[in-house]
Amino acid sequence: MKAVVLDTDDRYRVTEVDTPVPGPGQVAIRVAYAGIQWGDAMVRDGRFAVPRPFVPGFEASGRVVAVGAGVDTGRVGEAVTALTTSGAHAEVVLAPAALALGVGDLPLRTAAGLGWGAPTAYDLVNTVGRVRPGDSVLIHAAAGSVGTLAAQFARLAGARRVVGVVGTAERARYAARFGYDELLLRKDFPSGLGDEGPDVILDPVGGPTRAAGLERLAAHGRLVAYGNLTAHEAVAVDADALLMEGKSLLTYNSNLLARTHPERLADSARRALDLVADGTVRVDITAEYALGDLALAVRGLAEGTAPGKSVLRVAEDADGE
Repeated sequence: MKAVVLDTDDRYRVTEVDTPVPGPGQVAIRVAYAGIQWGDAMVRDGRFAVPRPFVPGFEASGRVVAVGAGVDTGRVGEAVTALTTSGAHAEVVLAPAALALGVGDLPLRTAAGLGWGAPTAYDLVNTVGRVRPGDSVLIHAAAGSVGTLAAQFARLAGARRVVGVVGTAERARYAARFGYDELLLRKDFPSGLGDEGPDVILDPVGGPTRAAGLERLAAHGRLVAYGNLTAHEAVAVDADALLMEGKSLLTYNSNLLARTHPERLADSARRALDLVADGTVRVDITAEYALGDLALAVRGLAEGTAPGKSVLRVAEDADGE
């Protein structure tokens, strides 16, 4: 089968590799579309230590073509969106059966756009950040796939005010489509908040941004750290100081959750999927690339020129699925 391989020289190449065979608890999926996400950039840059050559890709949509031991054979032929540990940028990928969700009549292109971002955004708002009616929510990386979904989930949870932080005016114009009450440029955070103290902050950035967020949280506020996009040193936190104002620093790691409690991640992914399927929440796919253009796709994500969600078209007849 064809697959994109990230080689020892840091280059992506489309090559022929063996078709994987599902093991116990796994399904094999004929990939129609694969999502592009921040993990792809981190693998490319060596921030995740993976042996090379390596077939990248952590999310895909397509149809189940084989199942491993312990998986219902009736799933063969099912249209699914799946979360994977690797290998989605290929014609066939393996995924845990629990994290391959049936999508019904949802177009496979849209299904690929959910990826890890949809359950992550859902959990940040509903499970970890616990956004309540009347809360003020601040979302960093507001124009990205997680941010645009989180803004919609926060509104559904009853947030009184949703503020986004972005890097450029162009990304602010894009993010404005998703229900933000206000958008700040990164250079204007936190001064642009005025006297406001958010009840919930969603932070994948880290460094001084995280420290400033903790400082500006409202009493009883929750900051959820779910990434560290900067190369700054870790933020030191005084737990006693947080205690005095009832502030909380929480973390969310979807990759770890997939390994320790996959059923929890699958439940959040299903809830997010249902909201997309009925039109309540919108996944915005802004760019589609051919299999051989993965380098271009990852570069666009890493450089901030690709807001929303980008996908890789793997199957030539994907639109006919």
